[in-house]
Amino acid sequence: MSLPASITLSEAIPGYPTFTVNHATCTARVALNGAHVMEWTPTGHSPVLYLSPEAVLEPGKPIRGGIPVCWPWFNAHPSDASKPMHGFARNRPWTLMEASESEEGVKMSFVLCSDAATHELWPFEFEAHLTVILGAKLDVSLQTINKSGSEFSVAEALHTYLTVGDIAQVTVKGLAETTYLDTVGERTLRHQTGDITFDQEVDRQYFSGGTVVVEDPALGRKLTVEKNGSGTTVVWNPWIEKSKRLGDLPDEAYHQFLCVEAANAGEAVVTVPPGGAHVIQTIISL
Repeated sequence: MSLPASITLSEAIPGYPTFTVNHATCTARVALNGAHVMEWTPTGHSPVLYLSPEAVLEPGKPIRGGIPVCWPWFNAHPSDASKPMHGFARNRPWTLMEASESEEGVKMSFVLCSDAATHELWPFEFEAHLTVILGAKLDVSLQTINKSGSEFSVAEALHTYLTVGDIAQVTVKGLAETTYLDTVGERTLRHQTGDITFDQEVDRQYFSGGTVVVEDPALGRKLTVEKNGSGTTVVWNPWIEKSKRLGDLPDEAYHQFLCVEAANAGEAVVTVPPGGAHVIQTIISL
């Protein structure tokens, strides 16, 4: 496939293809491993996605930062803890099917299909299509197509790491008065009173499909996260103790990022009928 002038293919390490985008509207980087959007910086702004400086770039390993694709399960496998955390989509090479450019930005489409290796982890026939539009906005959508003869259920997330200036000054708006599952310590249902602020580890699954705004006074900006096809909004910051336990993340990195994720988890797990499809989408803008 020939690439448009604004997309360059290179290898971050031997055998690890990445696409670098240099367009009038933005710069970005996308890895074939996991169809993983690693970086996105709209023109005239500082980076919006956070990528750990200690991220492991190795085939079959997830990348810490950017937008990992969690699929077809979220968090630990519900019945077999030996299977990969957050599914296998973020750990496998995808195939680039389309790459194009326009005045508005760059569009890239990737596909992951079931094969013998996926059958060992998940017994269904499927196609997963990830479409990324990189411009003044970042638009990422994941389509699940059921190619099996029976229905299946998927839990999923577009696990977006957002760069912030100082997590202690950040406010997340749009989730007030929403019920959420608090997964720090004992899993507990709670009610969100007011907007979200941060002074400790936060790992929450909000029962919400609405738009979220991240107010970041340290960087002097507001990030808007819109979602479609998503019944769960995950909000995560590991704080200091968990950061120390994550080998691919600097100990103090928690100050500089926040995850706000379009997801379908828990009661929002999606059932896809035979021959059917489901799409989850996140759109990030300044």
